[in-house]
Amino acid sequence: MTNQSCQQFILLGFSDRPRLEEILFVFVLIFYLVTLVGNIVMILISHLDPCLHKPMYFFLTDLSFLDLCFTTSSIPQLLFNLGGPDKTISYAGCAIQLFMFLGLGGTECVLLASMAYDRFTAICKPLHYAVLMHPWLCWKLVSMAWAVGIFNSLVMSPVTMKLPRCGRCQVKHFLCEMPALIKMACVDTVAVESTVFVLSVMIVLVPLSLILISYSYITLAVLRIKSAAGRRKAFNTCGSHLTVVSLFYGNIIYMYMQPGNNSSQDQGKFLTLFYNLVTPMLNPIIYTLRNKDVKGALRRLVSRK
Repeated sequence: MTNQSCQQFILLGFSDRPRLEEILFVFVLIFYLVTLVGNIVMILISHLDPCLHKPMYFFLTDLSFLDLCFTTSSIPQLLFNLGGPDKTISYAGCAIQLFMFLGLGGTECVLLASMAYDRFTAICKPLHYAVLMHPWLCWKLVSMAWAVGIFNSLVMSPVTMKLPRCGRCQVKHFLCEMPALIKMACVDTVAVESTVFVLSVMIVLVPLSLILISYSYITLAVLRIKSAAGRRKAFNTCGSHLTVVSLFYGNIIYMYMQPGNNSSQDQGKFLTLFYNLVTPMLNPIIYTLRNKDVKGALRRLVSRK
């Protein structure tokens, strides 16, 4: 039997803990609604307020749109499974979920690197910022991020879904995640896992290296500023982005860049839930709380209404 015998998959998720499912349903629903509202508001104020028509907020708008797509690709299905006895997802639905998960995750890696370059230019080359970060370059950076994400999906999704599973249709996760689907295969998966590792290095570690290099230059530039107020302002400019990078990469590296036996299955599920739901919810909050321009734009929008 091959994976074609699985017309649908069973997402086991947290089904072994019915009481936990009831609690999770409430929390996941609340967090999902907050995520939707927060990111939609961020997109609206970035478009409606002329003061935010800058490269930084252009990237932030794309990040909010990305987070909306990312969390919506899996959370509605999770809520459906948590809310009743039916834990199934169709083969097509599983393939779409995997494609979006891989594509949007890869896109965010490159987008965060583009945002780091924007911060590097703003602090290290302030006099040339308007020339260097012109709208056409911003569009090219965002397009490149999406192209990398789509390439990642086009390579890994078909390979993962076509693995023979000999009738094994139970996914030991709450979504169609690549490591969980690979573990279901009834053939040797060394070649697939090697491809995953190579792509992970390219899509995860290369952008992370660029981010670290950017912030190394930023740190040196900030330390050369003589006034404490100037240094504080410069660090505040980067604080939100650094927080988002830490949340995103901390989770993704822990999940994908280490052997699977190092952590329990339950721990992996909760980390994925944090990565899928909590991080997209926190991103607009982090930028709102730490950014005077965004808070000012939000106040102006509310006062006009």
